[in-house]
Amino acid sequence: MTDHPIIEVKDVSVKLGGAWVHKNLNLTVNRGEILAIVGGSGSGKTTLLREMLMLERPHSGSINIFGKDLTKASPLTLLEVQKRWGVLFQQNALFTSLTVQENTAFPLHEHTKLDKKTINELAILKILLAGLPLDAAIKYPSELSGGMQKRAGIARAIILDPELLFLDEPTSGLDPESAGAFDELILNLQKTMGLTIVMVTHDVDSLWHVTNRVAFLGEKKVLCVDAMSELVKNPHPQIQAFFSGARGRNTQRMYS
Repeated sequence: MTDHPIIEVKDVSVKLGGAWVHKNLNLTVNRGEILAIVGGSGSGKTTLLREMLMLERPHSGSINIFGKDLTKASPLTLLEVQKRWGVLFQQNALFTSLTVQENTAFPLHEHTKLDKKTINELAILKILLAGLPLDAAIKYPSELSGGMQKRAGIARAIILDPELLFLDEPTSGLDPESAGAFDELILNLQKTMGLTIVMVTHDVDSLWHVTNRVAFLGEKKVLCVDAMSELVKNPHPQIQAFFSGARGRNTQRMYS
């Protein structure tokens, strides 16, 4: 991991429904790290993720990814940058009428001129890399468990061999065993593919187990960015309140 930033969010402000969600927010993501975004309800975690994806345009400030200011980028430049990242949305966003293999292959059909045989082979490779059995390729999303659907979403997110991966609540809705297995998948993908990963999560176990740093949102900005071992010691009242619950204390004892 190097100190060279892959994402630079500078003085970003955004208003939704007449209220400011972020005011002069700043955040840097270093290449090769796994960074999580956390905060209390209404702190704008998913909004920040949507801003970085250019699904929500900020009122002011800049968002530089791969050295490009996406707030000023042309549609063509934005598309070229977007092809360099993958996204796992909270509800997976799989096409219900397509099989897992067809879902995974979809970005290749959209963005490459590869022949059908090659596309299918690459889709199978990524399905296996996501930890799914081969027979899952011919199944539809409705035939899969929640954990398998998330893995199918990951397979599609990595099909273009991205440098950057965005994850929105990747372990939400999973039982503890499945959530732990998914954490291991995230770590394995980061290592084998050299990914930079930005994730929004409320899963305290994931925060301790997979992240290099955690950005805590509050007061319409980033209050602190630090490793979990240091973040939980931060005296800010919002940070202490967030981690002082029974679940947070129990998890902290496990990793201390």
